[in-house]
Amino acid sequence: MIRIRTKLLAYFLVLLVILIAVSYFLYASNQRTLYQYNESFERFLVLNDISQTTNQIYETLNQYVTEETPDLFEEYSEQRSKLITIQQQMEKLIRNERNAVHLKNYDHMVTSFLEKTEQAAEGFDEQRIDAYPFYLDESQQIAQYIREMTLTLIDDELTNYQQFYNSMLQKHSYTTQLAISIFVSILVLSSFFAIWLSDGITKPISRLTNAAYEISSGQLDGKDVKVSSNDELAFLTETFNDMRQNISGLVKEMEETSRLNQLLKEMELRSLQSQINPHFLFNTLNVILKMSYIEQAEKTGKLIASVSSLLRYNLGSLDRTTTVADEANMLQEYFHILKARFGDWISLSLNVDDEARPYLIPCLTLQPLVENAFIHGVEQMESGAAIDVTIQKVGDSLTISISDNGAGMDEATRKELLSSKEEDQTEKRASGGHSTGIGMRNVMRRLEIFYQKTELLTIESSLGEGTTVSLLLPTKEVCDD
Repeated sequence: MIRIRTKLLAYFLVLLVILIAVSYFLYASNQRTLYQYNESFERFLVLNDISQTTNQIYETLNQYVTEETPDLFEEYSEQRSKLITIQQQMEKLIRNERNAVHLKNYDHMVTSFLEKTEQAAEGFDEQRIDAYPFYLDESQQIAQYIREMTLTLIDDELTNYQQFYNSMLQKHSYTTQLAISIFVSILVLSSFFAIWLSDGITKPISRLTNAAYEISSGQLDGKDVKVSSNDELAFLTETFNDMRQNISGLVKEMEETSRLNQLLKEMELRSLQSQINPHFLFNTLNVILKMSYIEQAEKTGKLIASVSSLLRYNLGSLDRTTTVADEANMLQEYFHILKARFGDWISLSLNVDDEARPYLIPCLTLQPLVENAFIHGVEQMESGAAIDVTIQKVGDSLTISISDNGAGMDEATRKELLSSKEEDQTEKRASGGHSTGIGMRNVMRRLEIFYQKTELLTIESSLGEGTTVSLLLPTKEVCDD
């Protein structure tokens, strides 16, 4: 993960390096120009010094032979040493391809001048009156030649300097344009990078802000916030998305729990509406049961016992769980009541796998489905009605099948029953014939909440060919009993 601080430091470091490089380039270019200018100016000074020094040497020497003063000779010697030093510098500073011949002659003239002045000074010291005036005149002529050659070399240097000056102006213009171009490029690139970097920071924050507003307004099912960066904002966004999903899951769980509680309260209310006084009713049924045994009406007693057990089971708390075995026992009691009412008109079959009996399921799961099969499927038949219930354990699942050979239903009705909408009016009206008052959709919703899964129930049916309701339930917590 690349941190935002690292990005900013890298940005400013790169910008600083570029600015330093450009500044150094401009400084080096100016230094080269200044060095060339100083070198050219120094050549003028050397030539001028040679010309002036030769004149001073001649005048000092001429004054010395006239006045014969030791101070003048000392001054002459100093000027001579100075000229020798300048002559040594001249070769290094002035020589080039154009003035090589002139400079060579010029150098020879300076050397000849030094020799002639030395010979004149020695002749004067030795009092050779016929020699030193001759050398003194020759040194004067050579000094004149040196002045003329100096003017020629200076003129050549001025011509070169003009070219150098033009070149310097052109280079300065080029350097100025280059510097402006570089600074403009740096400004544009810096602005572009700054915009890109700020967008990389502000856009994710803006998306997170909008998503937070959506959550505050109750919209928990929005799309995840997307970011393309790999920094702290990416981690923050990922955490925010996880938080929204967790909140959404908790809200859904709370809604399902609330819906289940509301559903249970409604069912309990319906059950309470059908009760006169449960304890009074059970006690009365027990009295009738004992009287039937006294009167040796065993069938009547068995029927009363079934009704009592069924009522006691249905009037219990609806949010409890029970075992497949208990649900099957209640179905047996319900089948006994139906057989007592309708006799051979209806055939009832219950097959329960022993392995499936200990597993837990929500109470009142099977009886409402069998009641639906009876009321909507076979109740209108004149004879030959049949309801078959099969419960098996297959792998890690419980399979429950409730089949009837009744009127069946069309595809639209089948899809409507499987939809997640509230119970329609037909089912509500038909619930009046139920002992539980619980419809199929109620069972579906309680199963979905209990198992935290959907599509647990399927229906296969055709008009006139009966209906099969199938449940595929995960096995959950084997009972110890």
